[in-house]
Amino acid sequence: MWRLVFLFSVIFLSSCDFGKNSADSNTITIFHAGSLSYPLREVIKDFNLEHSDIKVLTESSGSVAAARKITDLNRICDIYATADYKVIEELLYPDHADWYIAFARNELSVVFTDKSKYAAEITTGNWHEILQRPGVRFGRSDPNADPCGYRTLLMWQLAQNFYNLHKFYDQMLGKDTRFIRPKEVDLLALLETYTIDYVFLYRSVAEQHGLNYLILPDSINLGNPEFHEHYRTASVEVQGTAPGEKIKFYGEPMVYAVTIPSKAPYQDVAEIFLDFLLHQEKGLRIMEENGQPAIIPCLTDQIDNLPLKLIPFCIPF
Repeated sequence: MWRLVFLFSVIFLSSCDFGKNSADSNTITIFHAGSLSYPLREVIKDFNLEHSDIKVLTESSGSVAAARKITDLNRICDIYATADYKVIEELLYPDHADWYIAFARNELSVVFTDKSKYAAEITTGNWHEILQRPGVRFGRSDPNADPCGYRTLLMWQLAQNFYNLHKFYDQMLGKDTRFIRPKEVDLLALLETYTIDYVFLYRSVAEQHGLNYLILPDSINLGNPEFHEHYRTASVEVQGTAPGEKIKFYGEPMVYAVTIPSKAPYQDVAEIFLDFLLHQEKGLRIMEENGQPAIIPCLTDQIDNLPLKLIPFCIPF
Protein backbone atom coordinates (compact mmCIF):
# COMPACT_ATOMS: atom_id res chain seq x y z
CA MET A 1 0.00 0.00 0.00
CA TRP A 2 2.75 2.45 0.94
CA ARG A 3 4.35 1.80 -2.45
CA LEU A 4 1.18 2.89 -4.23
CA VAL A 5 0.98 6.03 -2.10
CA PHE A 6 4.61 6.82 -2.90
CA LEU A 7 4.05 6.21 -6.64
CA PHE A 8 1.01 8.46 -6.82
CA SER A 9 2.88 11.14 -4.86
CA VAL A 10 5.72 11.12 -7.39
CA ILE A 11 3.30 11.31 -10.31
CA PHE A 12 1.41 14.17 -8.66
CA LEU A 13 4.53 16.17 -7.92
CA SER A 14 5.89 15.63 -11.43
CA SER A 15 2.66 16.76 -13.04
CA CYS A 16 2.53 19.88 -10.89
CA ASP A 17 6.14 20.76 -11.89
CA PHE A 18 6.43 23.24 -8.99
CA GLY A 19 8.67 26.22 -9.69
CA LYS A 20 9.30 25.39 -13.37
CA ASN A 21 7.35 28.29 -14.81
CA SER A 22 8.98 30.73 -12.44
CA ALA A 23 12.46 29.52 -13.30
CA ASP A 24 11.85 29.28 -17.04
CA SER A 25 10.43 32.79 -17.20
CA ASN A 26 13.95 34.10 -16.55
CA THR A 27 15.46 31.91 -19.28
CA ILE A 28 15.29 32.87 -22.94
CA THR A 29 16.46 31.01 -26.02
CA ILE A 30 18.01 32.60 -29.11
CA PHE A 31 18.12 30.87 -32.50
CA HIS A 32 20.88 32.68 -34.37
CA ALA A 33 23.17 32.73 -37.38
CA GLY A 34 26.49 30.96 -36.95
CA SER A 35 28.39 34.17 -37.68
CA LEU A 36 26.80 35.74 -34.60
CA SER A 37 28.16 33.07 -32.24
CA TYR A 38 31.28 34.93 -31.16
CA PRO A 39 29.80 38.43 -30.69
CA LEU A 40 26.69 37.06 -28.97
CA ARG A 41 28.84 35.32 -26.38
CA GLU A 42 30.44 38.67 -25.60
CA VAL A 43 27.07 40.45 -25.53
CA ILE A 44 25.59 37.87 -23.16
CA LYS A 45 28.60 38.11 -20.87
CA ASP A 46 28.13 41.88 -20.46
CA PHE A 47 24.35 41.55 -20.35
CA ASN A 48 24.60 39.23 -17.35
CA LEU A 49 26.63 41.84 -15.48
CA GLU A 50 23.45 43.95 -15.51
CA HIS A 51 20.91 41.12 -15.43
CA SER A 52 22.42 38.25 -13.48
CA ASP A 53 18.96 36.77 -12.92
CA ILE A 54 18.34 36.16 -16.64
CA LYS A 55 19.79 33.10 -18.35
CA VAL A 56 20.32 33.30 -22.11
CA LEU A 57 20.56 30.06 -24.08
CA THR A 58 21.81 30.13 -27.67
CA GLU A 59 21.44 27.73 -30.57
CA SER A 60 23.58 28.32 -33.64
CA SER A 61 22.81 27.26 -37.22
CA GLY A 62 22.53 28.74 -40.67
CA SER A 63 19.91 31.50 -40.69
CA VAL A 64 17.65 29.65 -43.12
CA ALA A 65 17.94 26.44 -41.12
CA ALA A 66 17.18 28.38 -37.93
CA ALA A 67 14.03 29.82 -39.48
CA ARG A 68 12.91 26.36 -40.55
CA LYS A 69 13.18 25.16 -36.97
CA ILE A 70 10.34 27.60 -36.30
CA THR A 71 8.29 27.12 -39.47
CA ASP A 72 8.76 23.40 -40.19
CA LEU A 73 9.64 21.83 -36.85
CA ASN A 74 7.36 24.04 -34.70
CA ARG A 75 10.19 24.75 -32.30
CA ILE A 76 9.90 27.79 -30.06
CA CYS A 77 12.48 30.45 -29.30
CA ASP A 78 12.30 33.88 -27.73
CA ILE A 79 14.61 35.68 -30.17
CA TYR A 80 15.55 34.94 -33.77
CA ALA A 81 18.71 36.65 -35.10
CA THR A 82 19.64 36.26 -38.76
CA ALA A 83 22.54 37.17 -41.02
CA ASP A 84 20.00 38.31 -43.63
CA TYR A 85 16.83 40.24 -42.87
CA LYS A 86 15.26 38.83 -46.05
CA VAL A 87 14.99 35.42 -44.36
CA ILE A 88 12.51 36.92 -41.90
CA GLU A 89 10.48 38.42 -44.73
CA GLU A 90 10.54 35.27 -46.86
CA LEU A 91 10.18 32.52 -44.22
CA LEU A 92 8.75 33.97 -40.99
CA TYR A 93 6.26 36.54 -42.29
CA PRO A 94 3.34 36.64 -41.69
CA ASP A 95 2.63 33.61 -39.50
CA HIS A 96 5.67 33.63 -37.23
CA ALA A 97 6.73 37.29 -36.98
CA ASP A 98 5.47 40.73 -37.96
CA TRP A 99 8.54 42.97 -37.50
CA TYR A 100 12.30 42.95 -37.54
CA ILE A 101 15.10 45.30 -36.59
CA ALA A 102 18.22 45.58 -38.78
CA PHE A 103 21.23 46.21 -36.54
CA ALA A 104 24.57 45.23 -38.19
CA ARG A 105 26.41 44.77 -41.49
CA ASN A 106 29.16 42.53 -42.85
CA GLU A 107 30.98 41.68 -46.07
CA LEU A 108 32.20 38.56 -47.84
CA SER A 109 35.87 37.57 -47.94
CA VAL A 110 38.14 34.82 -49.22
CA VAL A 111 39.65 33.38 -46.03
CA PHE A 112 42.79 31.26 -45.69
CA THR A 113 45.77 30.32 -43.50
CA ASP A 114 49.52 30.67 -43.90
CA LYS A 115 49.64 27.01 -44.97
CA SER A 116 46.99 27.33 -47.69
CA LYS A 117 48.31 26.52 -51.17
CA TYR A 118 49.57 29.70 -52.87
CA ALA A 119 48.92 31.74 -49.70
CA ALA A 120 51.93 33.93 -50.47
CA GLU A 121 50.72 34.52 -54.02
CA ILE A 122 46.97 35.15 -53.72
CA THR A 123 45.65 38.70 -54.18
CA THR A 124 42.35 40.44 -54.86
CA GLY A 125 43.32 40.36 -58.52
CA ASN A 126 44.06 36.65 -58.92
CA TRP A 127 42.06 34.73 -56.29
CA HIS A 128 39.55 33.55 -58.87
CA GLU A 129 42.34 31.93 -60.90
CA ILE A 130 44.12 30.39 -57.90
CA LEU A 131 40.97 28.75 -56.52
CA GLN A 132 40.45 26.95 -59.82
CA ARG A 133 43.94 25.48 -59.90
CA PRO A 134 44.25 21.67 -59.61
CA GLY A 135 44.90 20.58 -56.04
CA VAL A 136 43.48 23.76 -54.48
CA ARG A 137 40.43 23.01 -52.33
CA PHE A 138 37.86 25.48 -51.07
CA GLY A 139 34.75 25.27 -48.90
CA ARG A 140 31.45 27.09 -48.80
CA SER A 141 28.22 26.82 -46.87
CA ASP A 142 24.94 25.37 -48.11
CA PRO A 143 22.85 28.03 -49.90
CA ASN A 144 19.66 26.24 -48.84
CA ALA A 145 20.56 26.53 -45.16
CA ASP A 146 22.75 29.59 -44.78
CA PRO A 147 22.82 33.13 -46.22
CA CYS A 148 26.62 32.94 -46.50
CA GLY A 149 26.04 30.05 -48.91
CA TYR A 150 23.76 31.89 -51.31
CA ARG A 151 25.77 35.09 -50.88
CA THR A 152 28.83 33.19 -52.07
CA LEU A 153 26.96 32.26 -55.26
CA LEU A 154 25.85 35.87 -55.71
CA MET A 155 29.44 37.05 -55.27
CA TRP A 156 30.66 34.56 -57.91
CA GLN A 157 28.14 35.99 -60.38
CA LEU A 158 29.30 39.53 -59.66
CA ALA A 159 32.95 38.46 -59.86
CA GLN A 160 32.40 36.84 -63.26
CA ASN A 161 31.35 40.22 -64.66
CA PHE A 162 33.79 42.31 -62.62
CA TYR A 163 36.87 40.32 -63.74
CA ASN A 164 35.40 39.55 -67.20
CA LEU A 165 35.68 35.80 -66.69
CA HIS A 166 34.09 33.27 -69.04
CA LYS A 167 31.94 30.58 -67.32
CA PHE A 168 33.56 31.30 -63.94
CA TYR A 169 30.27 30.86 -62.05
CA ASP A 170 29.53 27.44 -63.53
CA GLN A 171 33.09 26.27 -63.00
CA MET A 172 33.07 27.28 -59.34
CA LEU A 173 29.63 25.77 -58.83
CA GLY A 174 30.87 22.34 -59.87
CA LYS A 175 34.19 22.38 -58.00
CA ASP A 176 34.82 21.01 -54.47
CA THR A 177 31.15 20.33 -53.75
CA ARG A 178 32.19 17.76 -51.11
CA PHE A 179 33.24 20.65 -48.90
CA ILE A 180 29.80 22.26 -48.63
CA ARG A 181 28.64 22.50 -45.02
CA PRO A 182 25.37 23.58 -43.29
CA LYS A 183 26.75 26.89 -42.02
CA GLU A 184 29.81 29.00 -42.62
CA VAL A 185 31.46 28.47 -39.24
CA ASP A 186 31.36 24.69 -39.79
CA LEU A 187 34.07 25.27 -42.39
CA LEU A 188 36.58 26.64 -39.90
CA ALA A 189 37.61 23.19 -38.68
CA LEU A 190 38.28 22.09 -42.27
CA LEU A 191 40.42 25.16 -42.83
CA GLU A 192 42.33 24.93 -39.57
CA THR A 193 43.12 21.21 -40.12
CA TYR A 194 44.32 22.01 -43.68
CA THR A 195 41.63 19.82 -45.23
CA ILE A 196 40.80 22.79 -47.43
CA ASP A 197 42.86 25.81 -48.43
CA TYR A 198 40.26 28.56 -48.74
CA VAL A 199 36.79 29.41 -47.45
CA PHE A 200 34.20 31.93 -48.57
CA LEU A 201 33.37 33.52 -45.25
CA TYR A 202 32.29 36.74 -43.59
CA ARG A 203 35.08 39.17 -42.88
CA SER A 204 34.01 39.46 -39.22
CA VAL A 205 34.44 35.70 -38.65
CA ALA A 206 37.92 35.80 -40.17
CA GLU A 207 38.89 38.67 -37.86
CA GLN A 208 37.42 36.97 -34.79
CA HIS A 209 39.46 33.81 -35.46
CA GLY A 210 42.68 35.55 -36.48
CA LEU A 211 42.65 34.17 -40.03
CA ASN A 212 44.05 35.68 -43.22
CA TYR A 213 41.52 37.16 -45.60
CA LEU A 214 41.27 39.16 -48.79
CA ILE A 215 39.39 42.46 -48.75
CA LEU A 216 37.41 42.07 -51.95
CA PRO A 217 36.34 45.01 -54.14
CA ASP A 218 33.10 46.70 -53.09
CA SER A 219 31.63 45.75 -56.45
CA ILE A 220 31.53 42.10 -55.40
CA ASN A 221 31.81 41.86 -51.58
CA LEU A 222 28.11 42.62 -50.88
CA GLY A 223 29.16 44.96 -48.11
CA ASN A 224 28.72 48.50 -49.41
CA PRO A 225 25.20 50.04 -49.27
CA GLU A 226 26.12 52.41 -52.10
CA PHE A 227 26.28 49.41 -54.48
CA HIS A 228 22.73 48.28 -53.74
CA GLU A 229 21.47 48.46 -57.33
CA HIS A 230 24.62 46.89 -58.72
CA TYR A 231 24.36 43.91 -56.36
CA ARG A 232 20.79 43.28 -57.49
CA THR A 233 22.03 42.27 -60.95
CA ALA A 234 22.84 38.87 -59.36
CA SER A 235 20.24 36.41 -58.09
CA VAL A 236 19.94 32.80 -56.87
CA GLU A 237 17.11 30.45 -55.97
CA VAL A 238 17.00 28.39 -52.78
CA GLN A 239 14.53 25.87 -51.40
CA GLY A 240 11.31 27.33 -50.02
CA THR A 241 9.15 26.16 -47.14
CA ALA A 242 7.00 23.79 -49.21
CA PRO A 243 8.27 20.82 -51.28
CA GLY A 244 9.37 22.02 -54.71
CA GLU A 245 8.97 25.68 -53.78
CA LYS A 246 11.79 28.07 -54.65
CA ILE A 247 12.65 31.46 -53.17
CA LYS A 248 14.70 33.93 -55.18
CA PHE A 249 17.29 36.05 -53.37
CA TYR A 250 18.80 39.05 -55.12
CA GLY A 251 22.18 40.47 -54.32
CA GLU A 252 22.10 43.34 -51.84
CA PRO A 253 24.24 44.78 -49.04
CA MET A 254 24.48 42.45 -46.05
CA VAL A 255 22.09 43.35 -43.25
CA TYR A 256 21.72 41.38 -40.00
CA ALA A 257 18.34 41.52 -38.28
CA VAL A 258 16.54 40.34 -35.18
CA THR A 259 12.95 39.69 -34.18
CA ILE A 260 10.88 38.22 -31.38
CA PRO A 261 8.75 35.46 -32.93
CA SER A 262 5.00 35.68 -32.43
CA LYS A 263 4.93 32.53 -30.27
CA ALA A 264 7.90 33.48 -28.11
CA PRO A 265 6.99 32.33 -24.57
CA TYR A 266 8.87 35.09 -22.71
CA GLN A 267 8.55 38.18 -24.85
CA ASP A 268 9.04 40.61 -21.96
CA VAL A 269 12.39 39.08 -21.06
CA ALA A 270 13.37 38.96 -24.74
CA GLU A 271 12.69 42.70 -24.94
CA ILE A 272 15.04 43.29 -22.01
CA PHE A 273 17.81 41.47 -23.89
CA LEU A 274 17.17 43.35 -27.13
CA ASP A 275 17.13 46.62 -25.20
CA PHE A 276 20.75 45.77 -24.30
CA LEU A 277 21.77 44.38 -27.70
CA LEU A 278 20.54 47.42 -29.63
CA HIS A 279 22.03 50.01 -27.28
CA GLN A 280 24.81 51.94 -29.01
CA GLU A 281 27.15 51.81 -26.00
CA LYS A 282 26.34 48.21 -25.06
CA GLY A 283 25.46 45.48 -27.55
CA LEU A 284 26.17 47.48 -30.71
CA ARG A 285 29.56 48.52 -29.34
CA ILE A 286 30.42 44.84 -28.88
CA MET A 287 29.28 44.09 -32.43
CA GLU A 288 31.61 46.81 -33.72
CA GLU A 289 34.51 45.47 -31.66
CA ASN A 290 33.96 42.07 -33.28
CA GLY A 291 34.18 43.28 -36.84
CA GLN A 292 30.49 43.85 -37.61
CA PRO A 293 29.64 47.50 -38.29
CA ALA A 294 26.53 48.54 -36.39
CA ILE A 295 23.56 50.21 -38.07
CA ILE A 296 22.87 53.34 -36.00
CA PRO A 297 20.08 54.15 -35.70
CA CYS A 298 18.74 50.66 -36.32
CA LEU A 299 16.24 50.17 -39.14
CA THR A 300 12.82 48.57 -39.01
CA ASP A 301 10.21 47.69 -41.59
CA GLN A 302 7.16 47.80 -39.27
CA ILE A 303 7.70 50.42 -36.60
CA ASP A 304 4.04 50.33 -35.57
CA ASN A 305 4.41 46.64 -34.64
CA LEU A 306 7.53 47.07 -32.51
CA PRO A 307 7.47 46.60 -28.74
CA LEU A 308 7.40 50.07 -27.16
CA LYS A 309 10.73 49.44 -25.42
CA LEU A 310 12.50 49.02 -28.76
CA ILE A 311 11.02 51.91 -30.75
CA PRO A 312 13.62 54.51 -29.56
CA PHE A 313 16.42 52.53 -31.22
CA CYS A 314 14.84 52.54 -34.68
CA ILE A 315 13.85 54.52 -37.71
CA PRO A 316 11.77 53.11 -40.59
CA PHE A 317 13.52 51.74 -43.69
